Amino acid sequence: MELSTPALARWLAAAVAAEHVEIAPPTRLGGGAIQENWAFDCEVSGGPRHGRHSLVLRTSARSALPVSWDRAQEFAVLSVAHRAGVTVPEPWGCCADPAVLGRPFFVMARCPGEARGPKLVRDPGILAAGGCLLQRLATELARLHRLAAPIAELAFIPLPQGAPSRARIDEYRSHLDRMGATEPTLEWALSWLARDPPDWQRPRLLHADFRIGNILIDGTEISAILDWEFAAFGDPREDLGWFLCRFWRFGAWQREAGGIGDRATFLDAYEVASGVGLDRSAVAWWEVMATVRWAVIALMQAGRHAVGGEASLELALTAHLLPQLELDLLRRIDELEPS
Repeated sequence: MELSTPALARWLAAAVAAEHVEIAPPTRLGGGAIQENWAFDCEVSGGPRHGRHSLVLRTSARSALPVSWDRAQEFAVLSVAHRAGVTVPEPWGCCADPAVLGRPFFVMARCPGEARGPKLVRDPGILAAGGCLLQRLATELARLHRLAAPIAELAFIPLPQGAPSRARIDEYRSHLDRMGATEPTLEWALSWLARDPPDWQRPRLLHADFRIGNILIDGTEISAILDWEFAAFGDPREDLGWFLCRFWRFGAWQREAGGIGDRATFLDAYEVASGVGLDRSAVAWWEVMATVRWAVIALMQAGRHAVGGEASLELALTAHLLPQLELDLLRRIDELEPS
C-alpha cells in the first residue's frame, strides 16, 4: 500500500479541526500479519491538537482474517477501552472513505516501547520486573472485564448464545466443517472440551488476543495494549487462558505467564484487581481452548494460500505451526487428565 501524504494530511486536518497539517513521510512498522501499521510525525497548525505529534495509521493487510473486525469496528473498541481507562493508544480518528487512501483506516497516538515477543521474553530487565509486569497486566485485564454487555457502540459484536464456552466449541467445529478439514487431534480436543465446559453468566468485553506481542512495553512499564481486532463478549477467563497458552511464551516454556513470569502470580493478581475468585480448572479449560483456536486460525490462514488463491508466503508458512500446536494440546490435556 502506498500512502498519499497530501490526502492523509487533508483528511487529518478536517478530522481534528486544524487549519493545516504537515506530514513527514510514513514508515511501515514491522509485524502486523493481519493489519498494516504506518508510523508518521506531523505538525498540526491550529485547533485543539496544535503542535507536533507522533502517530500511527492502521489499515487492513492483504492477509487479514475474515473473522477479524474492520477498521471502523476496531476503532470503536479502542475508543471504548480508552474511555474505560485501559492503557491503549489515544484514538484520533477513523476514515471509512476508500477515496482517501484506497482502504479504510484509523489513526491513533504512537506510544514508545517494544512489542516483539521473542525479544521481550529474553530481556533481562523485563524478566527482573516480571512479577510487577504481570500484576499490571492483570490489573489492565480486570479493568477491561468490568465492561459488561451490552454496549451500544459495540452492538456489532455478537453476544454468545448460552455459555460462552459452548459457543466457542460450536464456532471452531463450524470452521473445521466449512474448511472440510480432517484434523483428528483438533476434533478430539474439541470433544474433550465439550465434556465439561465452564459456565459464565453475563458476558464481559474481552480483548481476545491479549498476549505478549500485543503489549507495548517501554523499559519495564506498559505503554499500550495493542491490536483490538478480535474483541468479543464472553467469559473473562478466555483472556486469561489465551495469555497462558504455551505458544505465546515464545520459547520461554517454563515461565507459564506470557514467557515473563509464573502462572500463580498472574492469576492471583487478577483475583485481587477484579475482586473475583477464579476457578483455576476453568482457566485451564480456556487455555486448552486457546490452543485449539490458534490451530484453527493457522489452518484458515494456510487454506487461503493453498486453496483460496491468495499467493502469500506468510499465509503458507502459517501451516507449519499446526504440528506444534497439536503436540501442545496432547501435552496439556495429559497434564490436566493423565488417565
